[in-house]
Amino acid sequence: MDDHFPESYEDSRTRFLRSLSLIRQRWHSTQLETHPLKDFPDLSIDWLWAHPRRRENLVIVSTAEHGIEGFVGSAMMKVFIEEFVPRLNPENTGLLLLHAMNPWGMKHHRKVNEHNVDLNRNFVFDGDFDPAINPEFLRLKDFLNPQRGLESFGLENLRFWGNVVKHIFISGIPTLTTATLLGQHHTPNGFYHGGTDYEENTRVAMILYRRALEEYPTIVQMDMHTGYGPRYQMSVIVPPLDPSSSDELSKRFNYPLVQKINVEEFYAISGDMGEYFYRLRNAHFPDKRLFACGFEFGTFGDSLPARIRSLRAMVLENQLHWHGATDSRTAEKIHCEFKELYFPTETKWREKALADGRQAFQGILDSYGLLYDYPNDQIQQP
Repeated sequence: MDDHFPESYEDSRTRFLRSLSLIRQRWHSTQLETHPLKDFPDLSIDWLWAHPRRRENLVIVSTAEHGIEGFVGSAMMKVFIEEFVPRLNPENTGLLLLHAMNPWGMKHHRKVNEHNVDLNRNFVFDGDFDPAINPEFLRLKDFLNPQRGLESFGLENLRFWGNVVKHIFISGIPTLTTATLLGQHHTPNGFYHGGTDYEENTRVAMILYRRALEEYPTIVQMDMHTGYGPRYQMSVIVPPLDPSSSDELSKRFNYPLVQKINVEEFYAISGDMGEYFYRLRNAHFPDKRLFACGFEFGTFGDSLPARIRSLRAMVLENQLHWHGATDSRTAEKIHCEFKELYFPTETKWREKALADGRQAFQGILDSYGLLYDYPNDQIQQP
């Protein structure tokens, strides 16, 4: 089980690049394409195109839009390549496998990219990065984005809990949730910053998604994420533009937890990548069939205390990045908790995550009639 979860960005990338020769066993024209980052050329966004003889269906799997989440994403990519790629039909089904959309964040164990931009708040379809979309963040800015160095963890924890109780009492949980999770375009050193223009990473993905829609009539995309939701039950999250209800999708996929990305079921996101994909399809390729979703592997849990703990990890990690800490023990504790939020070490959690990923891959791909059994034609990942 542990060999599914890499220790570093480099280990994950090496394993992904090895899959080129393996996938070429069945898709002979498979191509690797690489985009080194402009300011960090030793880090790259990598993807594989495996085109079928008849371009009818395309399956997309993408990882590390939120950099540190790419370690669990890498494990799911391994599951997909080993266990599901051999069951796809190379005659009419192609692959677009996208590794580490945010390689800088994965390398440095941060959620954002090198410009402190959350890429899943950067896919603004009309290019209007409106600074007014999240006034609640500005009202809570002193709490969510403290402009000072950190003292001892114990003291910071007391301050945080005092502030969060105060703001829950004054503003309410829904307002606090919107302020922290919606995204914002006005505070560059705040978390969930969606930027003021398209990031390099975002532009790469936009080109790939447009090409996918140009070349294939049916597209199924699954993007890997961690952090939000029940600890031992992965959520399949779907943009609100998909016409099917969560209950309909749950039955169709034979999967227990499917949620729309809205305030009623999950939480609202401005600049979400999946929603961008749907908007692009609706605006320019209305005849194409698209299903785009995220796999969201919950970590701390979905109770109120667990959600507050998640918020604490986000606030303190961002504060540490920008302002530092007075002692190394505080910094280490904050780094460890932040890593647990997105890449848990517990064996039970990892085993359940792998099982949930398998179940969701199976249900989604089977619902589109894409899975076949090839008992003598298996790809084994080294």
